[in-house]
Amino acid sequence: MAAKVSITIRAPIEKVWEHLTRPELVKKYFFGTEIQTDWIPGSPIYWRGTWEGKTYEDKGKVLEFRLHQRISYLYWSSFSGEPDLPESYQTITYELHSEDGNTALTVRQDCMDNMKEHCEKNWRMVLDGLKKQVE
Repeated sequence: MAAKVSITIRAPIEKVWEHLTRPELVKKYFFGTEIQTDWIPGSPIYWRGTWEGKTYEDKGKVLEFRLHQRISYLYWSSFSGEPDLPESYQTITYELHSEDGNTALTVRQDCMDNMKEHCEKNWRMVLDGLKKQVE
């Protein structure tokens, strides 16, 4: 079941895009996560960091990268308890739209049914942090 969270950020789409794609900016609002990728579809993507004292490396693959419009990637979390197999990966998509100089951002994540609320709660925290940082 897909989790979906949307937010409007009082900033131009180019600025929001920069904060979604530049590792040094992502780290500031995304739980201190260090992201590594070249954003080319088919390329790997990694999230590394420490959460509650435990070092982690999550990973995935870039599916789509349309400048100032859409980012989509496969994602596997080392915290999920699921094996690192193709069927354990979830699709996460960011969609951006410009609205009167503001940016509407929607994040969708394919979550297991029992995790939809948890996924949405996490994305709300991330997007609230992004909004504070960008505005």
